[in-house]
Amino acid sequence: MTDLTLTVERKINATQKAVFDAWLDPEMLKKFMTPGPDMSVPEAKTEAKTGGTFSIIMRAGDTDIPHHGNYKEISPHDRLVFTWYGPSPAEDSTVTLTFTPVDGGTLVRLTHDRFVDEKRRDDHKQGWSSILAALESAMTAQSVA
Repeated sequence: MTDLTLTVERKINATQKAVFDAWLDPEMLKKFMTPGPDMSVPEAKTEAKTGGTFSIIMRAGDTDIPHHGNYKEISPHDRLVFTWYGPSPAEDSTVTLTFTPVDGGTLVRLTHDRFVDEKRRDDHKQGWSSILAALESAMTAQSVA
């Protein structure tokens, strides 16, 4: 096991509270947890409390890709930490999100640790970057609605 880690950041044009809350809302997760083109999320469930669980089914074509984990820390509206279990990361893989108010929005910093090899880490870096871009689009669409 290697201790490979990735970090991605993106400014989202929405309030810190709104961006933080999106990560705990199953309906919002369905809108942005899409790490690749032509992917969808037909199912997302959250038990939004420290020690609670979540599950997300990502769909690529006809293939369902399940992910799940436990919320290790929920510090409204600054920090969210959860385990991440799916087809690629290693056991005890953890995602840490921080939400920092910046001029005109919120800086989201996502750190994901514990990958078994560089290829899986790099694939996830691209996937998380796509997810943050989709989050920005979902937040923009929500503010317009």
